[in-house]
Amino acid sequence: MVHQATGAAARARFTDTSLAGLARRRPPREASRQQAIRQSEICRLVLALREAGRALKANRAELHAIVNDLTPGLTTRPGIGPVSAAQAIVSFSHAGRCRTDAAFATLAGTSPIEASSGQTTRHRLNRGGDRALNKAIHVIANTRIRTDAATQAYVTRRSADGKSNRKIRRCIKRYIARQLYAPSPPR
Repeated sequence: MVHQATGAAARARFTDTSLAGLARRRPPREASRQQAIRQSEICRLVLALREAGRALKANRAELHAIVNDLTPGLTTRPGIGPVSAAQAIVSFSHAGRCRTDAAFATLAGTSPIEASSGQTTRHRLNRGGDRALNKAIHVIANTRIRTDAATQAYVTRRSADGKSNRKIRRCIKRYIARQLYAPSPPR
């Protein structure tokens, strides 16, 4: 019974309350050596998880401060967190690297490439470029689609026009690359 309860708790979402409950749990007096070792290992892992969570939170705050020092206002834009912003800064590397937003989009792998065949004219996303930057832009796009009202309105409008989700996402990624390239407003 103790093993089943521990297994169910381990598969649940780890909140501070559930972690505290796992750490407080004690094996019964008649517990086998295996149960006692399992519980001591659970306590050790709970402490390690809490410490890792604190370290991650401190690291994220430090990264946020560094990003705001380098490009003020970047993380205030919808969907752009400190990790995605840091990846954009690292990929861009220096001011002269990309002379236009189209060059930056090519670097990010979000530039449209013609993929027409016969009488069908269409475009697809560039599969080249910096894959880490492309992933950051993908995360930003997904976040905006879920949370940003303007992006949701855009998706609704383009869907009503008959565009597929893939085409809509391609356009959103290109727009995000254009926004990331644009210099931040002066302080």
